[in-house]
This record gives sequence, structure tokens and C-alpha cells, in this order.
Amino acid sequence: MFAGTILAFWISAICGGGASLILIPILNLLLPTSLVPFSLTIGTFTSSASRIAVFKQHINWKIFLWFVPFSIPAVLLGAFLIKYVNPNYLQLVVAIFLIANLPQLFVSKNKAEETEKEYPKSALALIGFMAGFISGITGAVGLLFNRFYLKFGLKKEEIVATRAANEVFLHLIKLIIYISLGLYSNTALWLGIAIAIAAIVSSYTVKYILPHLSENLFRKIGYGAMVISGITLMTSTSGKIIQQDQIAFNSSSTAKKNIYTIFWKDTRLVLEYKAHEGIEIEKSIRPEELSGDLKEKYHNLMEHYDEVHIEKVYAFGKKTTHEFYCYKDNVLTKFKTT
Repeated sequence: MFAGTILAFWISAICGGGASLILIPILNLLLPTSLVPFSLTIGTFTSSASRIAVFKQHINWKIFLWFVPFSIPAVLLGAFLIKYVNPNYLQLVVAIFLIANLPQLFVSKNKAEETEKEYPKSALALIGFMAGFISGITGAVGLLFNRFYLKFGLKKEEIVATRAANEVFLHLIKLIIYISLGLYSNTALWLGIAIAIAAIVSSYTVKYILPHLSENLFRKIGYGAMVISGITLMTSTSGKIIQQDQIAFNSSSTAKKNIYTIFWKDTRLVLEYKAHEGIEIEKSIRPEELSGDLKEKYHNLMEHYDEVHIEKVYAFGKKTTHEFYCYKDNVLTKFKTT
């Protein structure tokens, strides 16, 4: 973890961000998802503070003064919602956003310079709010908004310094909130300290690397890191979501129809295609979702069968119907009602 973190924060400085998104898949293997932001934030706070010490003369104060005031209330909201929002789904959205930067890798140097323009102040405020909110829930934000810094036309040292200044307050606030909510553990603390020490080593050695990179190469590496991190994050997060929510796919075919089934938590969704009848979509529902005659029919069937499962059937150009799958002594009887 220590050696990997030094490398991750070197890459982070060269790319304008991304250490957290590189470390998330590793920490996901060592900690529960809800504790990952605490370890990450210890390291990223230390990294931001040490980068400010090294690159303070390059901070763009205009961006700082619009970014920070709007990001602070957003990080409070995000950190509060971490107990109620599944971070895995937000990480999946972040991964898709990062992969969407793939076309930027193929933009020529001249065209990239032509498209650079300053964002209006309202955009700075919105970006600050979104950065704070996502950072509060996932503990990571660097590469996600790297494109904003690159499009604003900042030089490589300015990106490193301004990002650090913008985010150091967010990380400090997050640490306070995570501790107050009990979202930490001894293991998470020691991993965070290891990340913090490695981050300091990285910050004080990276200043010897940056001068050897051209601005165009810096941009290309930045976009490349976003895409790679997005693919890595999507792969690791998708696996956790599939396992956690018990997502499964199944398909079967006969001479008359093709059936595709998706299982997600307690929900079963069936796509059925018949050559002469078209497409039907069947969704499992709970008894309490029924009303009127359908609810009465369910209770009547329960008096005669061991189990009754209900599916709501949608068909194009037809009325919605309900199917009752009734089991008694492991024998299935099916009823269909309109």
C-alpha cells in the first residue's frame, strides 16, 4: 500500500489528479465500502497540504475563491448522505463520466488550445458544488474534475497547486464528519496514515518530475489517466454491485419464443419474445402492490396453494395483465387475469 500510494500520487501530480480513484479499488478489497472514504481522506488531506507547501506560488486564487465557498456546504451534504446512499452506484456513475473523456486523447495540440476558454463564474460555483458533493460520498474527486482544470487553460504547476488549495478544506471537513458519524475503524486509520506518509514523500519528490514534461504531454497523460481509472473503477464497482444486489442474467429459447430474465435483489424481470405476439415484459411484484379484485384473488389463491408468486405483464399495444404462479406440493398452476 505504501509503495503503491507513492506511485499513485506521482501519477496524480503528473495527471492533475487521480490518486484516490487509483486507490479506491485497492481499499475496496481491504475495507467495507463505507469506511473507504475515511482512509482516502486522511491521505488526500495530507497530500493537498504538502502540495500547497511545495507549489503555493502557483495557486490560481480566482478559481479558489469561487470553488471553495460552494463546495463546503455540498461536502457536508454528501458526507451526511453516505449512510443512506450506496457509494457503489455513485462510483459507477463516476466511472462512466471518466471513460467519456476517451475522445480527448485524440484531439490535436492545436485544436485543444483553440477550445480552451474561461468558464463563467456560475460554472465555477456549480463545479465546486458538484465536486464537494461527490467527494463527500466517495472520498475521491480529483480526476473527475481534472477536465475542468485542463479546459480552463491552467499550466501544469497551477493545476497541481489550485486543486490542492481547493480540496484541502473539503478533506478536513470530511474527516470531521466521518469521525462524528462513526465511519472509521482502527484498520481504516492505519491505512490512512500509511497513505498520508506516502503522499508527503510523493509531494516533495514530484517537483523534480514536472519540469521535464511538456504541457501537451501533461494533458494527454491526464486524459489517459481518467479513462484508465474509469475502466478500473467500473470493473471493480460492477463486480461489487452484482455480488451485493445478487444481480443475475439468464436466457432460454424454444421453437416459439425467446426468454431473457434479470434478477436484481428481490425483483425478477423477464423479457419474452414470441414471433407472432411480439414482446412482453414481466416484472415480479409484491402482494401489497395489488388492489381491488386482484388483491382478493391473491388471498383466495393463498387458501388453496402453498406459495403464490405474482408478475405484472406489459405488452406493446395490449392491456397490462397479471399472472399468478401457484405452487402446491411442488406442482405449478398458472392463472392469468386482466
